[in-house]
Amino acid sequence: MTATAARYLYLTRHGEATPDESGLSDKGRRQAVLLGERLRGAPLAAIHHGPLARAEQTAKLIGEQLGGVAPVAAEPAGDYIPYVPHRHELPPESADAMLGHLARFPAEEREQGPGLAREAVARFTGPVDGAEPRHELVVTHNFLIAWLVRAALDAPAWRWMGINHANAALTVIRYAPGRPASVLFFNDTAHLPADLRWTGFPPELHI
Repeated sequence: MTATAARYLYLTRHGEATPDESGLSDKGRRQAVLLGERLRGAPLAAIHHGPLARAEQTAKLIGEQLGGVAPVAAEPAGDYIPYVPHRHELPPESADAMLGHLARFPAEEREQGPGLAREAVARFTGPVDGAEPRHELVVTHNFLIAWLVRAALDAPAWRWMGINHANAALTVIRYAPGRPASVLFFNDTAHLPADLRWTGFPPELHI
């Protein structure tokens, strides 16, 4: 039998984007550098990032703080709708609002997203082959982080909705052999000063 070891999956949302989302804002670049500095003590073996510029630039700035870990683009780490629920799955009092929110996204994101989400789970989650634990970082977007956290907690498929992640915050999930996945911490912004926290979060959720 092939030995397996724990995977530690580090997840972060890209730094704050410019208004046109063509890249990172000044705040976003600062956020990425500070996250990279925080991760210097982590034994990261890989940095994956989505194909959009804001994720690629974030990964590059993080990688520059680490040295020796080259970021690699991965389509499953992109920005898409991971799952479109059916009305009967949703709380009746909020089903219309939730489905209306998803309907505003391009059809391509809604149609291709579930397949990409399955690829992301297959590629980034679960224990790894071998005897050594593996630490990996995925620089991605709010929806995929929500989907992977939901999956780690065995929550219903629709429950990715309503899970929010701040720009350049850090979430870590451990996948140990023979044990349920563990969300070690979620949306941690301890590495960011007050003026850089909560960007990308709805204003009513700023704490």
